[in-house]
Amino acid sequence: MNKRVLVIAGGLSAERDVSVRSGRRIAEDLREAGFDGVVADIDAALIGALQDDPPACAIPLVHGAAGEDGSLQEVLQSFGVGFVGSDADGCRRTFDKAVASALMREVGVHSPACVALPQSMFRDLGAPALLGSVCEQLGLPLVVKPNRGGSALGVTIVTSPEELPAAMVAAFAYSDVVLIQRHVSGTEIAVAVIEVGEAVALPVVEIVPDSGIYDYAARYTAGSTEFFVPARLEGAVLQAAQDVALKVHSTLGLRDWSRSDLIVDSEGTVWFLEANVAPGMTETSLVPQAVLASDFTMGELLGELVEQAAARAATIAT
Repeated sequence: MNKRVLVIAGGLSAERDVSVRSGRRIAEDLREAGFDGVVADIDAALIGALQDDPPACAIPLVHGAAGEDGSLQEVLQSFGVGFVGSDADGCRRTFDKAVASALMREVGVHSPACVALPQSMFRDLGAPALLGSVCEQLGLPLVVKPNRGGSALGVTIVTSPEELPAAMVAAFAYSDVVLIQRHVSGTEIAVAVIEVGEAVALPVVEIVPDSGIYDYAARYTAGSTEFFVPARLEGAVLQAAQDVALKVHSTLGLRDWSRSDLIVDSEGTVWFLEANVAPGMTETSLVPQAVLASDFTMGELLGELVEQAAARAATIAT
């Protein structure tokens, strides 16, 4: 079997640094598992790397637009390269937070009420009246975030109407559509799903940032957030969270691996916030912690996923 695996990381989004760190870590894990893990960026050399020395498969770990909106997956599909992770359609459904939330509500999963506003509408209709109406509809506090983006960049918790315009501006710096969502307080958790033969939810990770907000710094600065795996929740709630993550994975049409970001309120209700098709794989990321607490090692998991992806590509080629 071809042992060369192309780990695609980097890109030009605001999450480039995180993606590069994820890519390097996964390439190292692949090497320890007996594969030739090679890191490649999204640049002019990528097509040559796919054509001149075709890998057994690719692992897209580019965060943000191009990496998670289905574009990179379309390129890999067009060149007949197998890859770990969701196909282009699944990526598109997931990367748009408003769409993903609506789909989850349709299948009975709790997701906070929200409004998605394009920058053009925010500008043309007049911000004060529009934002006043949104506040009245959703109530306070609110979470304002880019509709298409990750790593908590541009995310603000709004507790008064006066804070909303500045929060919108901050979010528009990362996306031309902003999601205004009713804030749900509670225990923040993440549940990874891996699909080796069948989809399985990994142990639930509880997230306790020192600052109280799981922002960019809390995510990627070692020691600034405390994690508990499994989360310190009742068994029934842990099971409910895993069930929600599995439903997210299947409803959005995801494949191989995904991570659902959830919150559990004071009554034990699990709320869906968003899902990730190319979850972070750095030393402080959530999926590696869940894998460590499971029956898998990262090397074993990657080996299984690489073989699956290579087999899919071979089936399509024939």
